Amino acid sequence: MSGTKQSVTVIGLGPMGQAMAGAFLDRGYDVTVWNRTASRADALVARGAVLAPNVEEALVSNELVILSLTDYDAMYATLEPAAAALAGRILVNLSSDTPEKARAAACWAAERGAVQLTGGVTVPPSGIGQAESATFYSGPREVFDQHRPALEVITGRTDHRGEDPGLAALMYQIGMVMFWTSMLSYWQAITLADANGLTAADILPHAVETANSLPGFFSFYAERIDAGRHIGDVDRLAMGMASVEHVLHTNADAGVDTTLPAAVVELFRRGMDAGHAADSFSTLVELMKKAEA
Repeated sequence: MSGTKQSVTVIGLGPMGQAMAGAFLDRGYDVTVWNRTASRADALVARGAVLAPNVEEALVSNELVILSLTDYDAMYATLEPAAAALAGRILVNLSSDTPEKARAAACWAAERGAVQLTGGVTVPPSGIGQAESATFYSGPREVFDQHRPALEVITGRTDHRGEDPGLAALMYQIGMVMFWTSMLSYWQAITLADANGLTAADILPHAVETANSLPGFFSFYAERIDAGRHIGDVDRLAMGMASVEHVLHTNADAGVDTTLPAAVVELFRRGMDAGHAADSFSTLVELMKKAEA
């Protein structure tokens, strides 16, 4: 942004992009938007946003360009035809993808005269514009610092993780590993409850209590794992093996899908086969560091 003028371009108007553009409008920014399906901009235009007729116009309208696209392939498909307009742009790429693709995209942008800041938003659209919400960023620190006020419009907390453009994507995917697996475990619990005549509402308090106990386990094991200490003084893999088999059998007896609990049992079994029965089940971390041959 030049001078004191507050202006931004938002490319991609799915639910997240619309929420971001709306947050900038709420904060008094001049907002230019573009989306392949132009009608998605109607509500934003009614609030004062300017709909660019094409990607080139969207890019040249502002130095700061927020990308909210499905993935980096969508980014290339959108921006490559307008590559001549990329020079001098700051691309805040909030699209989800892998760390390696984020690094490759940063090189691609640099070759065309643009700078990429990779971002990983940790909240759904409803969290955009909220002071307590957070986004990971990585890329040139100077660029991040220069545009931090605008980034804080998207989420109040901004966490710059380093110069490597892949780091923000990595932190985002770490969160997604935990989110999707945790939610699937909740679906499994609901499925098991349903097979036994209980509703999701019936088990909700127990599910929440169980989930709320996890931070204590995270903290306890983190120090031990970093130190490579997997001693079986508090728990043993053999004990865990018996437990996860009970979980699997309970689901099988109920006649529900056992894909998830069977996968857990398989991991524990591999640890047992590797000779770690008397160690903590945290030793599975070492097993998981290498893909199974």
